[in-house]
Amino acid sequence: QVQLLESGGGSVQAGGSLRLSCVASGYGFSSYCMGWFRQAPGKEREAVAHISSDGRPGYVDSVKGRFTISKDNAKNTLYLQMNSLKPEDTAIYYCARGGIGWCRWEQQWYGYWGQGTQVTVSS
Repeated sequence: QVQLLESGGGSVQAGGSLRLSCVASGYGFSSYCMGWFRQAPGKEREAVAHISSDGRPGYVDSVKGRFTISKDNAKNTLYLQMNSLKPEDTAIYYCARGGIGWCRWEQQWYGYWGQGTQVTVSS
């Protein structure tokens, strides 16, 4: 069955960096849109970035220029490089599998989710 397993979260000071990983299994990883989402305490889950099957990335405005989404099809792994982290980036980060090929921002497009990894940024 489809499984998504995130890792790489942790605690960092503002201005620092983290790289999240998401190892996928149980399906043809390279054929699907993949996305990163996050949920801060007391807030709704929101999109962060996505990458289409052919490698085209998309970012929400709040992370543009600071975060980079990428994937390694040979390793069935999705990444999120997070630089210049801010306290407002503190959240649980989830990877998710979207539909085949292209991506959308709507969370309904993503049918499978990982368990999440905590990112905490202190000021």
